[in-house]
Amino acid sequence: MSQQKREMAQTPEPRRPQRGNIPNAGQYASVGLQFAIGIMVFTFAGSWLDGRLGTGPWLLLLGVALGFGLSSAWIYRRLVVAPRERAGKERR
Repeated sequence: MSQQKREMAQTPEPRRPQRGNIPNAGQYASVGLQFAIGIMVFTFAGSWLDGRLGTGPWLLLLGVALGFGLSSAWIYRRLVVAPRERAGKERR
């Protein structure tokens, strides 16, 4: 065996990124933005209703709390429950 062939046989292949993680990166990249948008939508809705009904800051505060709670539940569902369900289906 020539020297060149021995060097080529011993040279490790370059590492390639794992394809399985690349599609998941896009899914998780937007979570923070969607969380903020969820809170903002309910906050603006509460503020708008306060202006229309004259109820002071109460519907605004309710909108912030509702937006935070629903956004948190949505994120928990997307990041914890859905992957657990997918893993359970793959085992079967």
